[in-house]
Amino acid sequence: MSRLPRRALVVIDVQNEYVTGDLPIEFPNVQSSLANIGRAMDAARAASVPVVVVQNFAPAGSPLFARGTPGAELHPVVAGRERDHYVEKSLPSAFAGTDLAQWLAEQEIDTLTVVGYMTHNCDASTIVHALHAGFAVEFLSDASGSVPYENSAGFASAQEIHRVYCVVLQSRFASVADTDTWLAALAAGEPLERSTIYASNQAARRRAMAMPTQA
Repeated sequence: MSRLPRRALVVIDVQNEYVTGDLPIEFPNVQSSLANIGRAMDAARAASVPVVVVQNFAPAGSPLFARGTPGAELHPVVAGRERDHYVEKSLPSAFAGTDLAQWLAEQEIDTLTVVGYMTHNCDASTIVHALHAGFAVEFLSDASGSVPYENSAGFASAQEIHRVYCVVLQSRFASVADTDTWLAALAAGEPLERSTIYASNQAARRRAMAMPTQA
């Protein structure tokens, strides 16, 4: 019989900058993701799952997340809820330059459930860092979100970025699920399923082979 997961919910950078500031989350809808983050925090509290709140800061004068500015403050959905541990960071991964790993070890946590912003930046960086540190990881796709980018490499919409990152994370790095699925797994004390690189690739190849060819 597999060991039950010892979870911690890691709530990453749910700050005003992503809602009313200069880096608004575009996909999924930010109000929906905020509601799901609140649901996840409430469920974690009810299930005695520790909640870690992470907040990103940049130096004064920075265009985003400058300490002391309204945009850098935690959104009320997170600020108004209880937490068990608080982490300040200045790099994408919540592990980089913080006490997160030590605190998780002290709590004997083996599974991290990641929510918050952004899917492709701080969420992904934290998830990869956690995997390399030996944790199982869960990622709630409707309690997170992305923004669009355009630079010298091209353009990608927020929906494209979020979707592709979720597929890639599920292939190796994390069990990706929506909040309802996670709530059911939490109530049952069960882990979420994760795919593999091989299985994900084989499924994609089967899909391509099944598609009709154009004459």
